[in-house]
Amino acid sequence: MKTVFAALFLTAAALPAPQQAAVAGKWKVNANIGGTASEMDCTFTQKDDGALAGTCEGEQGPREISGKLDGKNVTWQFNTTWEGQTLTVIYSGVLQSATKITGRVDVQPLSVSGDFSATQQK
Repeated sequence: MKTVFAALFLTAAALPAPQQAAVAGKWKVNANIGGTASEMDCTFTQKDDGALAGTCEGEQGPREISGKLDGKNVTWQFNTTWEGQTLTVIYSGVLQSATKITGRVDVQPLSVSGDFSATQQK
């Protein structure tokens, strides 16, 4: 019995770990927040631990982002200003395929939300 358990343990230990999904690169993000459509171009860099960094550029210019990829769950955020108030825009989505992310976007502290989709650009 010990031999069977040891063999199973060694076999499982020899299997490669599941590969982390990749979102590094350029993405076109389309959002509808509170009835207002927007589009921006984001460039993500990704570390081995899933941490995301990069920039998203839209009408107000480039914004530095921070985020995380955890399995197929992708989150990123950035700060911006509107009428003198600092806002945090938070994207929370799911990697639907290697080239598509869909999810929700929330603007805090205004508690305004909407949907987004992102498509990886070549």
